[in-house]
Amino acid sequence: MAQVPRAVFVHRQSALQDLINRHGTVNQGRFFLKNKGLSSSSLEKGADVVQDALARAGASVPAHWRRGSVERGDLDRFLFDEHDVVVVVGQDGLVANVAKYLDGQPVIGVKADPGGEGLLTRHQADDCVRLFAEVEGGRARCEMRTMAEARTDDGRTLTALNEVFLGHPTHQTARYRITTPDGRSERQASSGVLVGTGTGSTGWCGSVQRERPGAPALPTPTQEQLAWFVREAWASPTTATGLTHGTLNGSATLSLTVESEGLVAFGDGIEADRLVLSWGERVDVGTAGKRLRLVV
Repeated sequence: MAQVPRAVFVHRQSALQDLINRHGTVNQGRFFLKNKGLSSSSLEKGADVVQDALARAGASVPAHWRRGSVERGDLDRFLFDEHDVVVVVGQDGLVANVAKYLDGQPVIGVKADPGGEGLLTRHQADDCVRLFAEVEGGRARCEMRTMAEARTDDGRTLTALNEVFLGHPTHQTARYRITTPDGRSERQASSGVLVGTGTGSTGWCGSVQRERPGAPALPTPTQEQLAWFVREAWASPTTATGLTHGTLNGSATLSLTVESEGLVAFGDGIEADRLVLSWGERVDVGTAGKRLRLVV
């Protein structure tokens, strides 16, 4: 007997709810903002827009399907299964947040604001009726987006849709030995290393690449290639700046051997979910064995 699909709705706690959590009630939050010369109207409108999108997308779930819901802050504790259809309601960043926890499940990105634009959240809530039917019938068009993976020499792994950052969590000086796929190696002191995908080319890596003379072209989202950048490397009697950017094709990896305390690796800006790297530990970063299956 075939497993019944489960629609899992992923959303983010609204700024209005953050305000309520901080001040106890909506009215107390309004009073606080008013004393600052601000209004809560935009926060309330934003919360209403997301709730409306969640309600309309939720009403599209076929009657025989199962359903679930998870807030962004609980993603690392939520158990996805292979029969899930993941519906992300919000902004593009939320798709990146959930991607690392998936393994081939189709993802439908729904923009909360009907008038907004998104590269990953490109669908309207009302499109879900058609998209659910296409996914169940095996007719959905999907884009397989490349992801990056960091792997330590003791077997721990971390994946990311946009980029992996390796360095100090406060972005102070990180010391390590970097080794490129062609065997070149040097000791460096820098503000950290970014290894990004084509999906992440519009974000952090794109910002670095635009300001870096001679930097390589960034990959496309489905291309099996990554781009890497060393941030603010500086020379000293023991460190060099000859290896500051490049690309990783196919199964090639960039290796860092840690030579200072307190370094970490995290993906897509989620610093709380990270690998802590010890002195002498090696971490290799390359394309992940899994990809994001984005319904387009």
